[in-house]
Amino acid sequence: MIKKFRTAAFFSVAVILLLAACAVNKPNVRTPSAPLSHHTIGGKLFTSAWMQRSAEYQALCLQAYNIATERLDRAVDLNSRSEAPKKLAVITDIDETFLDNSPNSVHQALSGKDYEEVSWNAWCELADADTVGGAVDFFRHAADRGVEVFYISNRNEANRSGTLKNLRRYGLPYADNDHLLLRTNTSNKDERRAAVLKDYEVIIYLGDNLGDFSHLFDSNSEAERKHALWKFKREIGSRFIVLPNPNYGNWEKAMNGGYPPLSVRDSILKRTLRSHK
Repeated sequence: MIKKFRTAAFFSVAVILLLAACAVNKPNVRTPSAPLSHHTIGGKLFTSAWMQRSAEYQALCLQAYNIATERLDRAVDLNSRSEAPKKLAVITDIDETFLDNSPNSVHQALSGKDYEEVSWNAWCELADADTVGGAVDFFRHAADRGVEVFYISNRNEANRSGTLKNLRRYGLPYADNDHLLLRTNTSNKDERRAAVLKDYEVIIYLGDNLGDFSHLFDSNSEAERKHALWKFKREIGSRFIVLPNPNYGNWEKAMNGGYPPLSVRDSILKRTLRSHK
């Protein structure tokens, strides 16, 4: 009887110590301030998990920048052998092309919210976005080979100081006002691209959204966007280097006919996605 009592007492103490240890080592997990709904706020937690945790996401980013490096070196070598060498440039988008903003998507989802401009501006001001694999090396290599880098982004002018701070944090080249072209009156990037093309031959474009390459992809029609893709099919992987972004983009706007409430987007997904019997 005494032996049984001692055994029970031992396990009781062990359980108490285990619970205490768990309490001390509890991970710093943010508790949602609102119930998560609509497939976890537009699926942002799931897509952000893939971006933050999977080796496959990083592999795709590395693949994109490896290809970009090969294309850049080839173009620079050809230009150097020309009788009339041109000034060369790379045009790149910023968000989800080389800066990873998934922490802001997670923050919004855990708050029970989708994208909000106020939250986005605050995030940009923090200048805390990390870079994706291969990006910093590529842009530094471009500068070393005499290729200028122009950052064409649809961040607004209010985000300029935070954006430059974030770029300079990683020692990215040409992180100055002359090379940072932000959105003013329109999200259409054609005019800003044309401004660069006046003085430079652009050898590579980088982006996560096809609108980073041509205004034709800004269409709200899925059919028109896919038609435009075939028009530019030889440019993909050649001059147009596409980075993965499952979190957002013009594809979502085209699929949903804009940005309706999350409940409506859920209905659209259930109605339009292919399944099997």
